[in-house]
Amino acid sequence: MQRYNKIEAIQCMNELAGARKPFLFIIDYKQKYSYIEEVNKIDPSFCRYNFNGVKNVEDAVTSYQGELEWHFTPPSLSDYQKSFETVKRNILAGNSYLTNLTCKVPITTNLKPEDIFHHSKALYKLWLKDHLVCFSPEIFVRIEEGQIKSHPMKGTIDATLPDAESRLINDVKEAAEHATIVDLIRNDLSMVAEQVRVARYRYCDRLETNKGAIFQTSSEICGTLPADYPSRMGEIIFRLLPAGSITGAPKPKTMSIIEEAEGYERGFYTGVMGYCDGKNLDSAVMIRFIEQEDGRLYYKAGGGITSKSDLQSEYNEMIQKIYVPIY
Repeated sequence: MQRYNKIEAIQCMNELAGARKPFLFIIDYKQKYSYIEEVNKIDPSFCRYNFNGVKNVEDAVTSYQGELEWHFTPPSLSDYQKSFETVKRNILAGNSYLTNLTCKVPITTNLKPEDIFHHSKALYKLWLKDHLVCFSPEIFVRIEEGQIKSHPMKGTIDATLPDAESRLINDVKEAAEHATIVDLIRNDLSMVAEQVRVARYRYCDRLETNKGAIFQTSSEICGTLPADYPSRMGEIIFRLLPAGSITGAPKPKTMSIIEEAEGYERGFYTGVMGYCDGKNLDSAVMIRFIEQEDGRLYYKAGGGITSKSDLQSEYNEMIQKIYVPIY
């Protein structure tokens, strides 16, 4: 697949969509590098994808019949606390209202990344040979007949807890975090669309994982694009990046806080991936992500920090998200 810088990627997406040529795009968190390729030129021995049923390999997901081995070594609570306090200090100083703090966690498993791609049950899946596998439940934006929609996902709880769904919906910290992201995404969509509105607010989805079920809350925000949007597809997508749900608010300052607090490069983690047929587009935020580096596997995971965040709770949530949707 061809790799592009930001300027080249925008131009390529504009040209392909303008010519109504279906293509795949994978954009990293900082928008430095992108893979963009016409779908009929993608080699499935290097790249396999299944984006909400649009796929380049037969992928009838089957339950994993063996015993899944899954081990990981999260940062110690004291190490996580250093990053957490950097974020919290900036929030209390008024530099950010919400910051998404993530970690890079070594994992070991008896499954290869391509096995994880095949067996994972997820709305959006991607495998790049010797690089990464992603099994994301989170929509970035969808474009259908000139309408653009986003579904930010914020708020997670163990579904086995008593009254779990009610506890999540009524959690003050989670509600404030979700409201901040919805406001941010609404403002983002207003940069590229008219008549932006919140169609659904804080609905719950149940997700199954190898560690048990979880609930997550999402909202739906939509707007109307200009008539010439296909020939501006690259400009529209890059204008919205990085995704608000995995940065925070305000975006520019929060990104610098993330850089200081995390101490590692996210790379394609928390970037976006998607498919465009030249007029309609479907895309996902690259969360639930495993990277292959020097023969080892690393899971990248995290969550949103606000002024109301509790250290232990956020640490536990980060650990809870280190899962594969194989069951």
